[in-house]
Amino acid sequence: MKNIQSIQDFEQQLVENDAVLAYFSTETCSVCQVLKPKVAEMVGASFPQLKMVFVESDKLPELAAQNRVFTAPTVVVFFAGRETIRKSRAFGVDELKAEIQRPYSLLFS
Repeated sequence: MKNIQSIQDFEQQLVENDAVLAYFSTETCSVCQVLKPKVAEMVGASFPQLKMVFVESDKLPELAAQNRVFTAPTVVVFFAGRETIRKSRAFGVDELKAEIQRPYSLLFS
């Protein structure tokens, strides 16, 4: 998982990768700390071509606002540079996996 350092870094990831999962979090979000490794494990096991990036919203508020992220955790999945899936606050890893499955298989099959 790559830690994003700037807006340009984030935009570069979207250009360079066909599929990107952006995990937006804050330093004080306890739910985020528990959920992040579970999401990372799910991505690694089920979607090897999906690039996962981590954005600390409190350190990059402009990037969070640009992506309309106002709560943590928020997961935004991009396919071909376009936002396809968005999950915020209370969501399950299995629910996220089920939503990623179809567009991922269409893109990489």
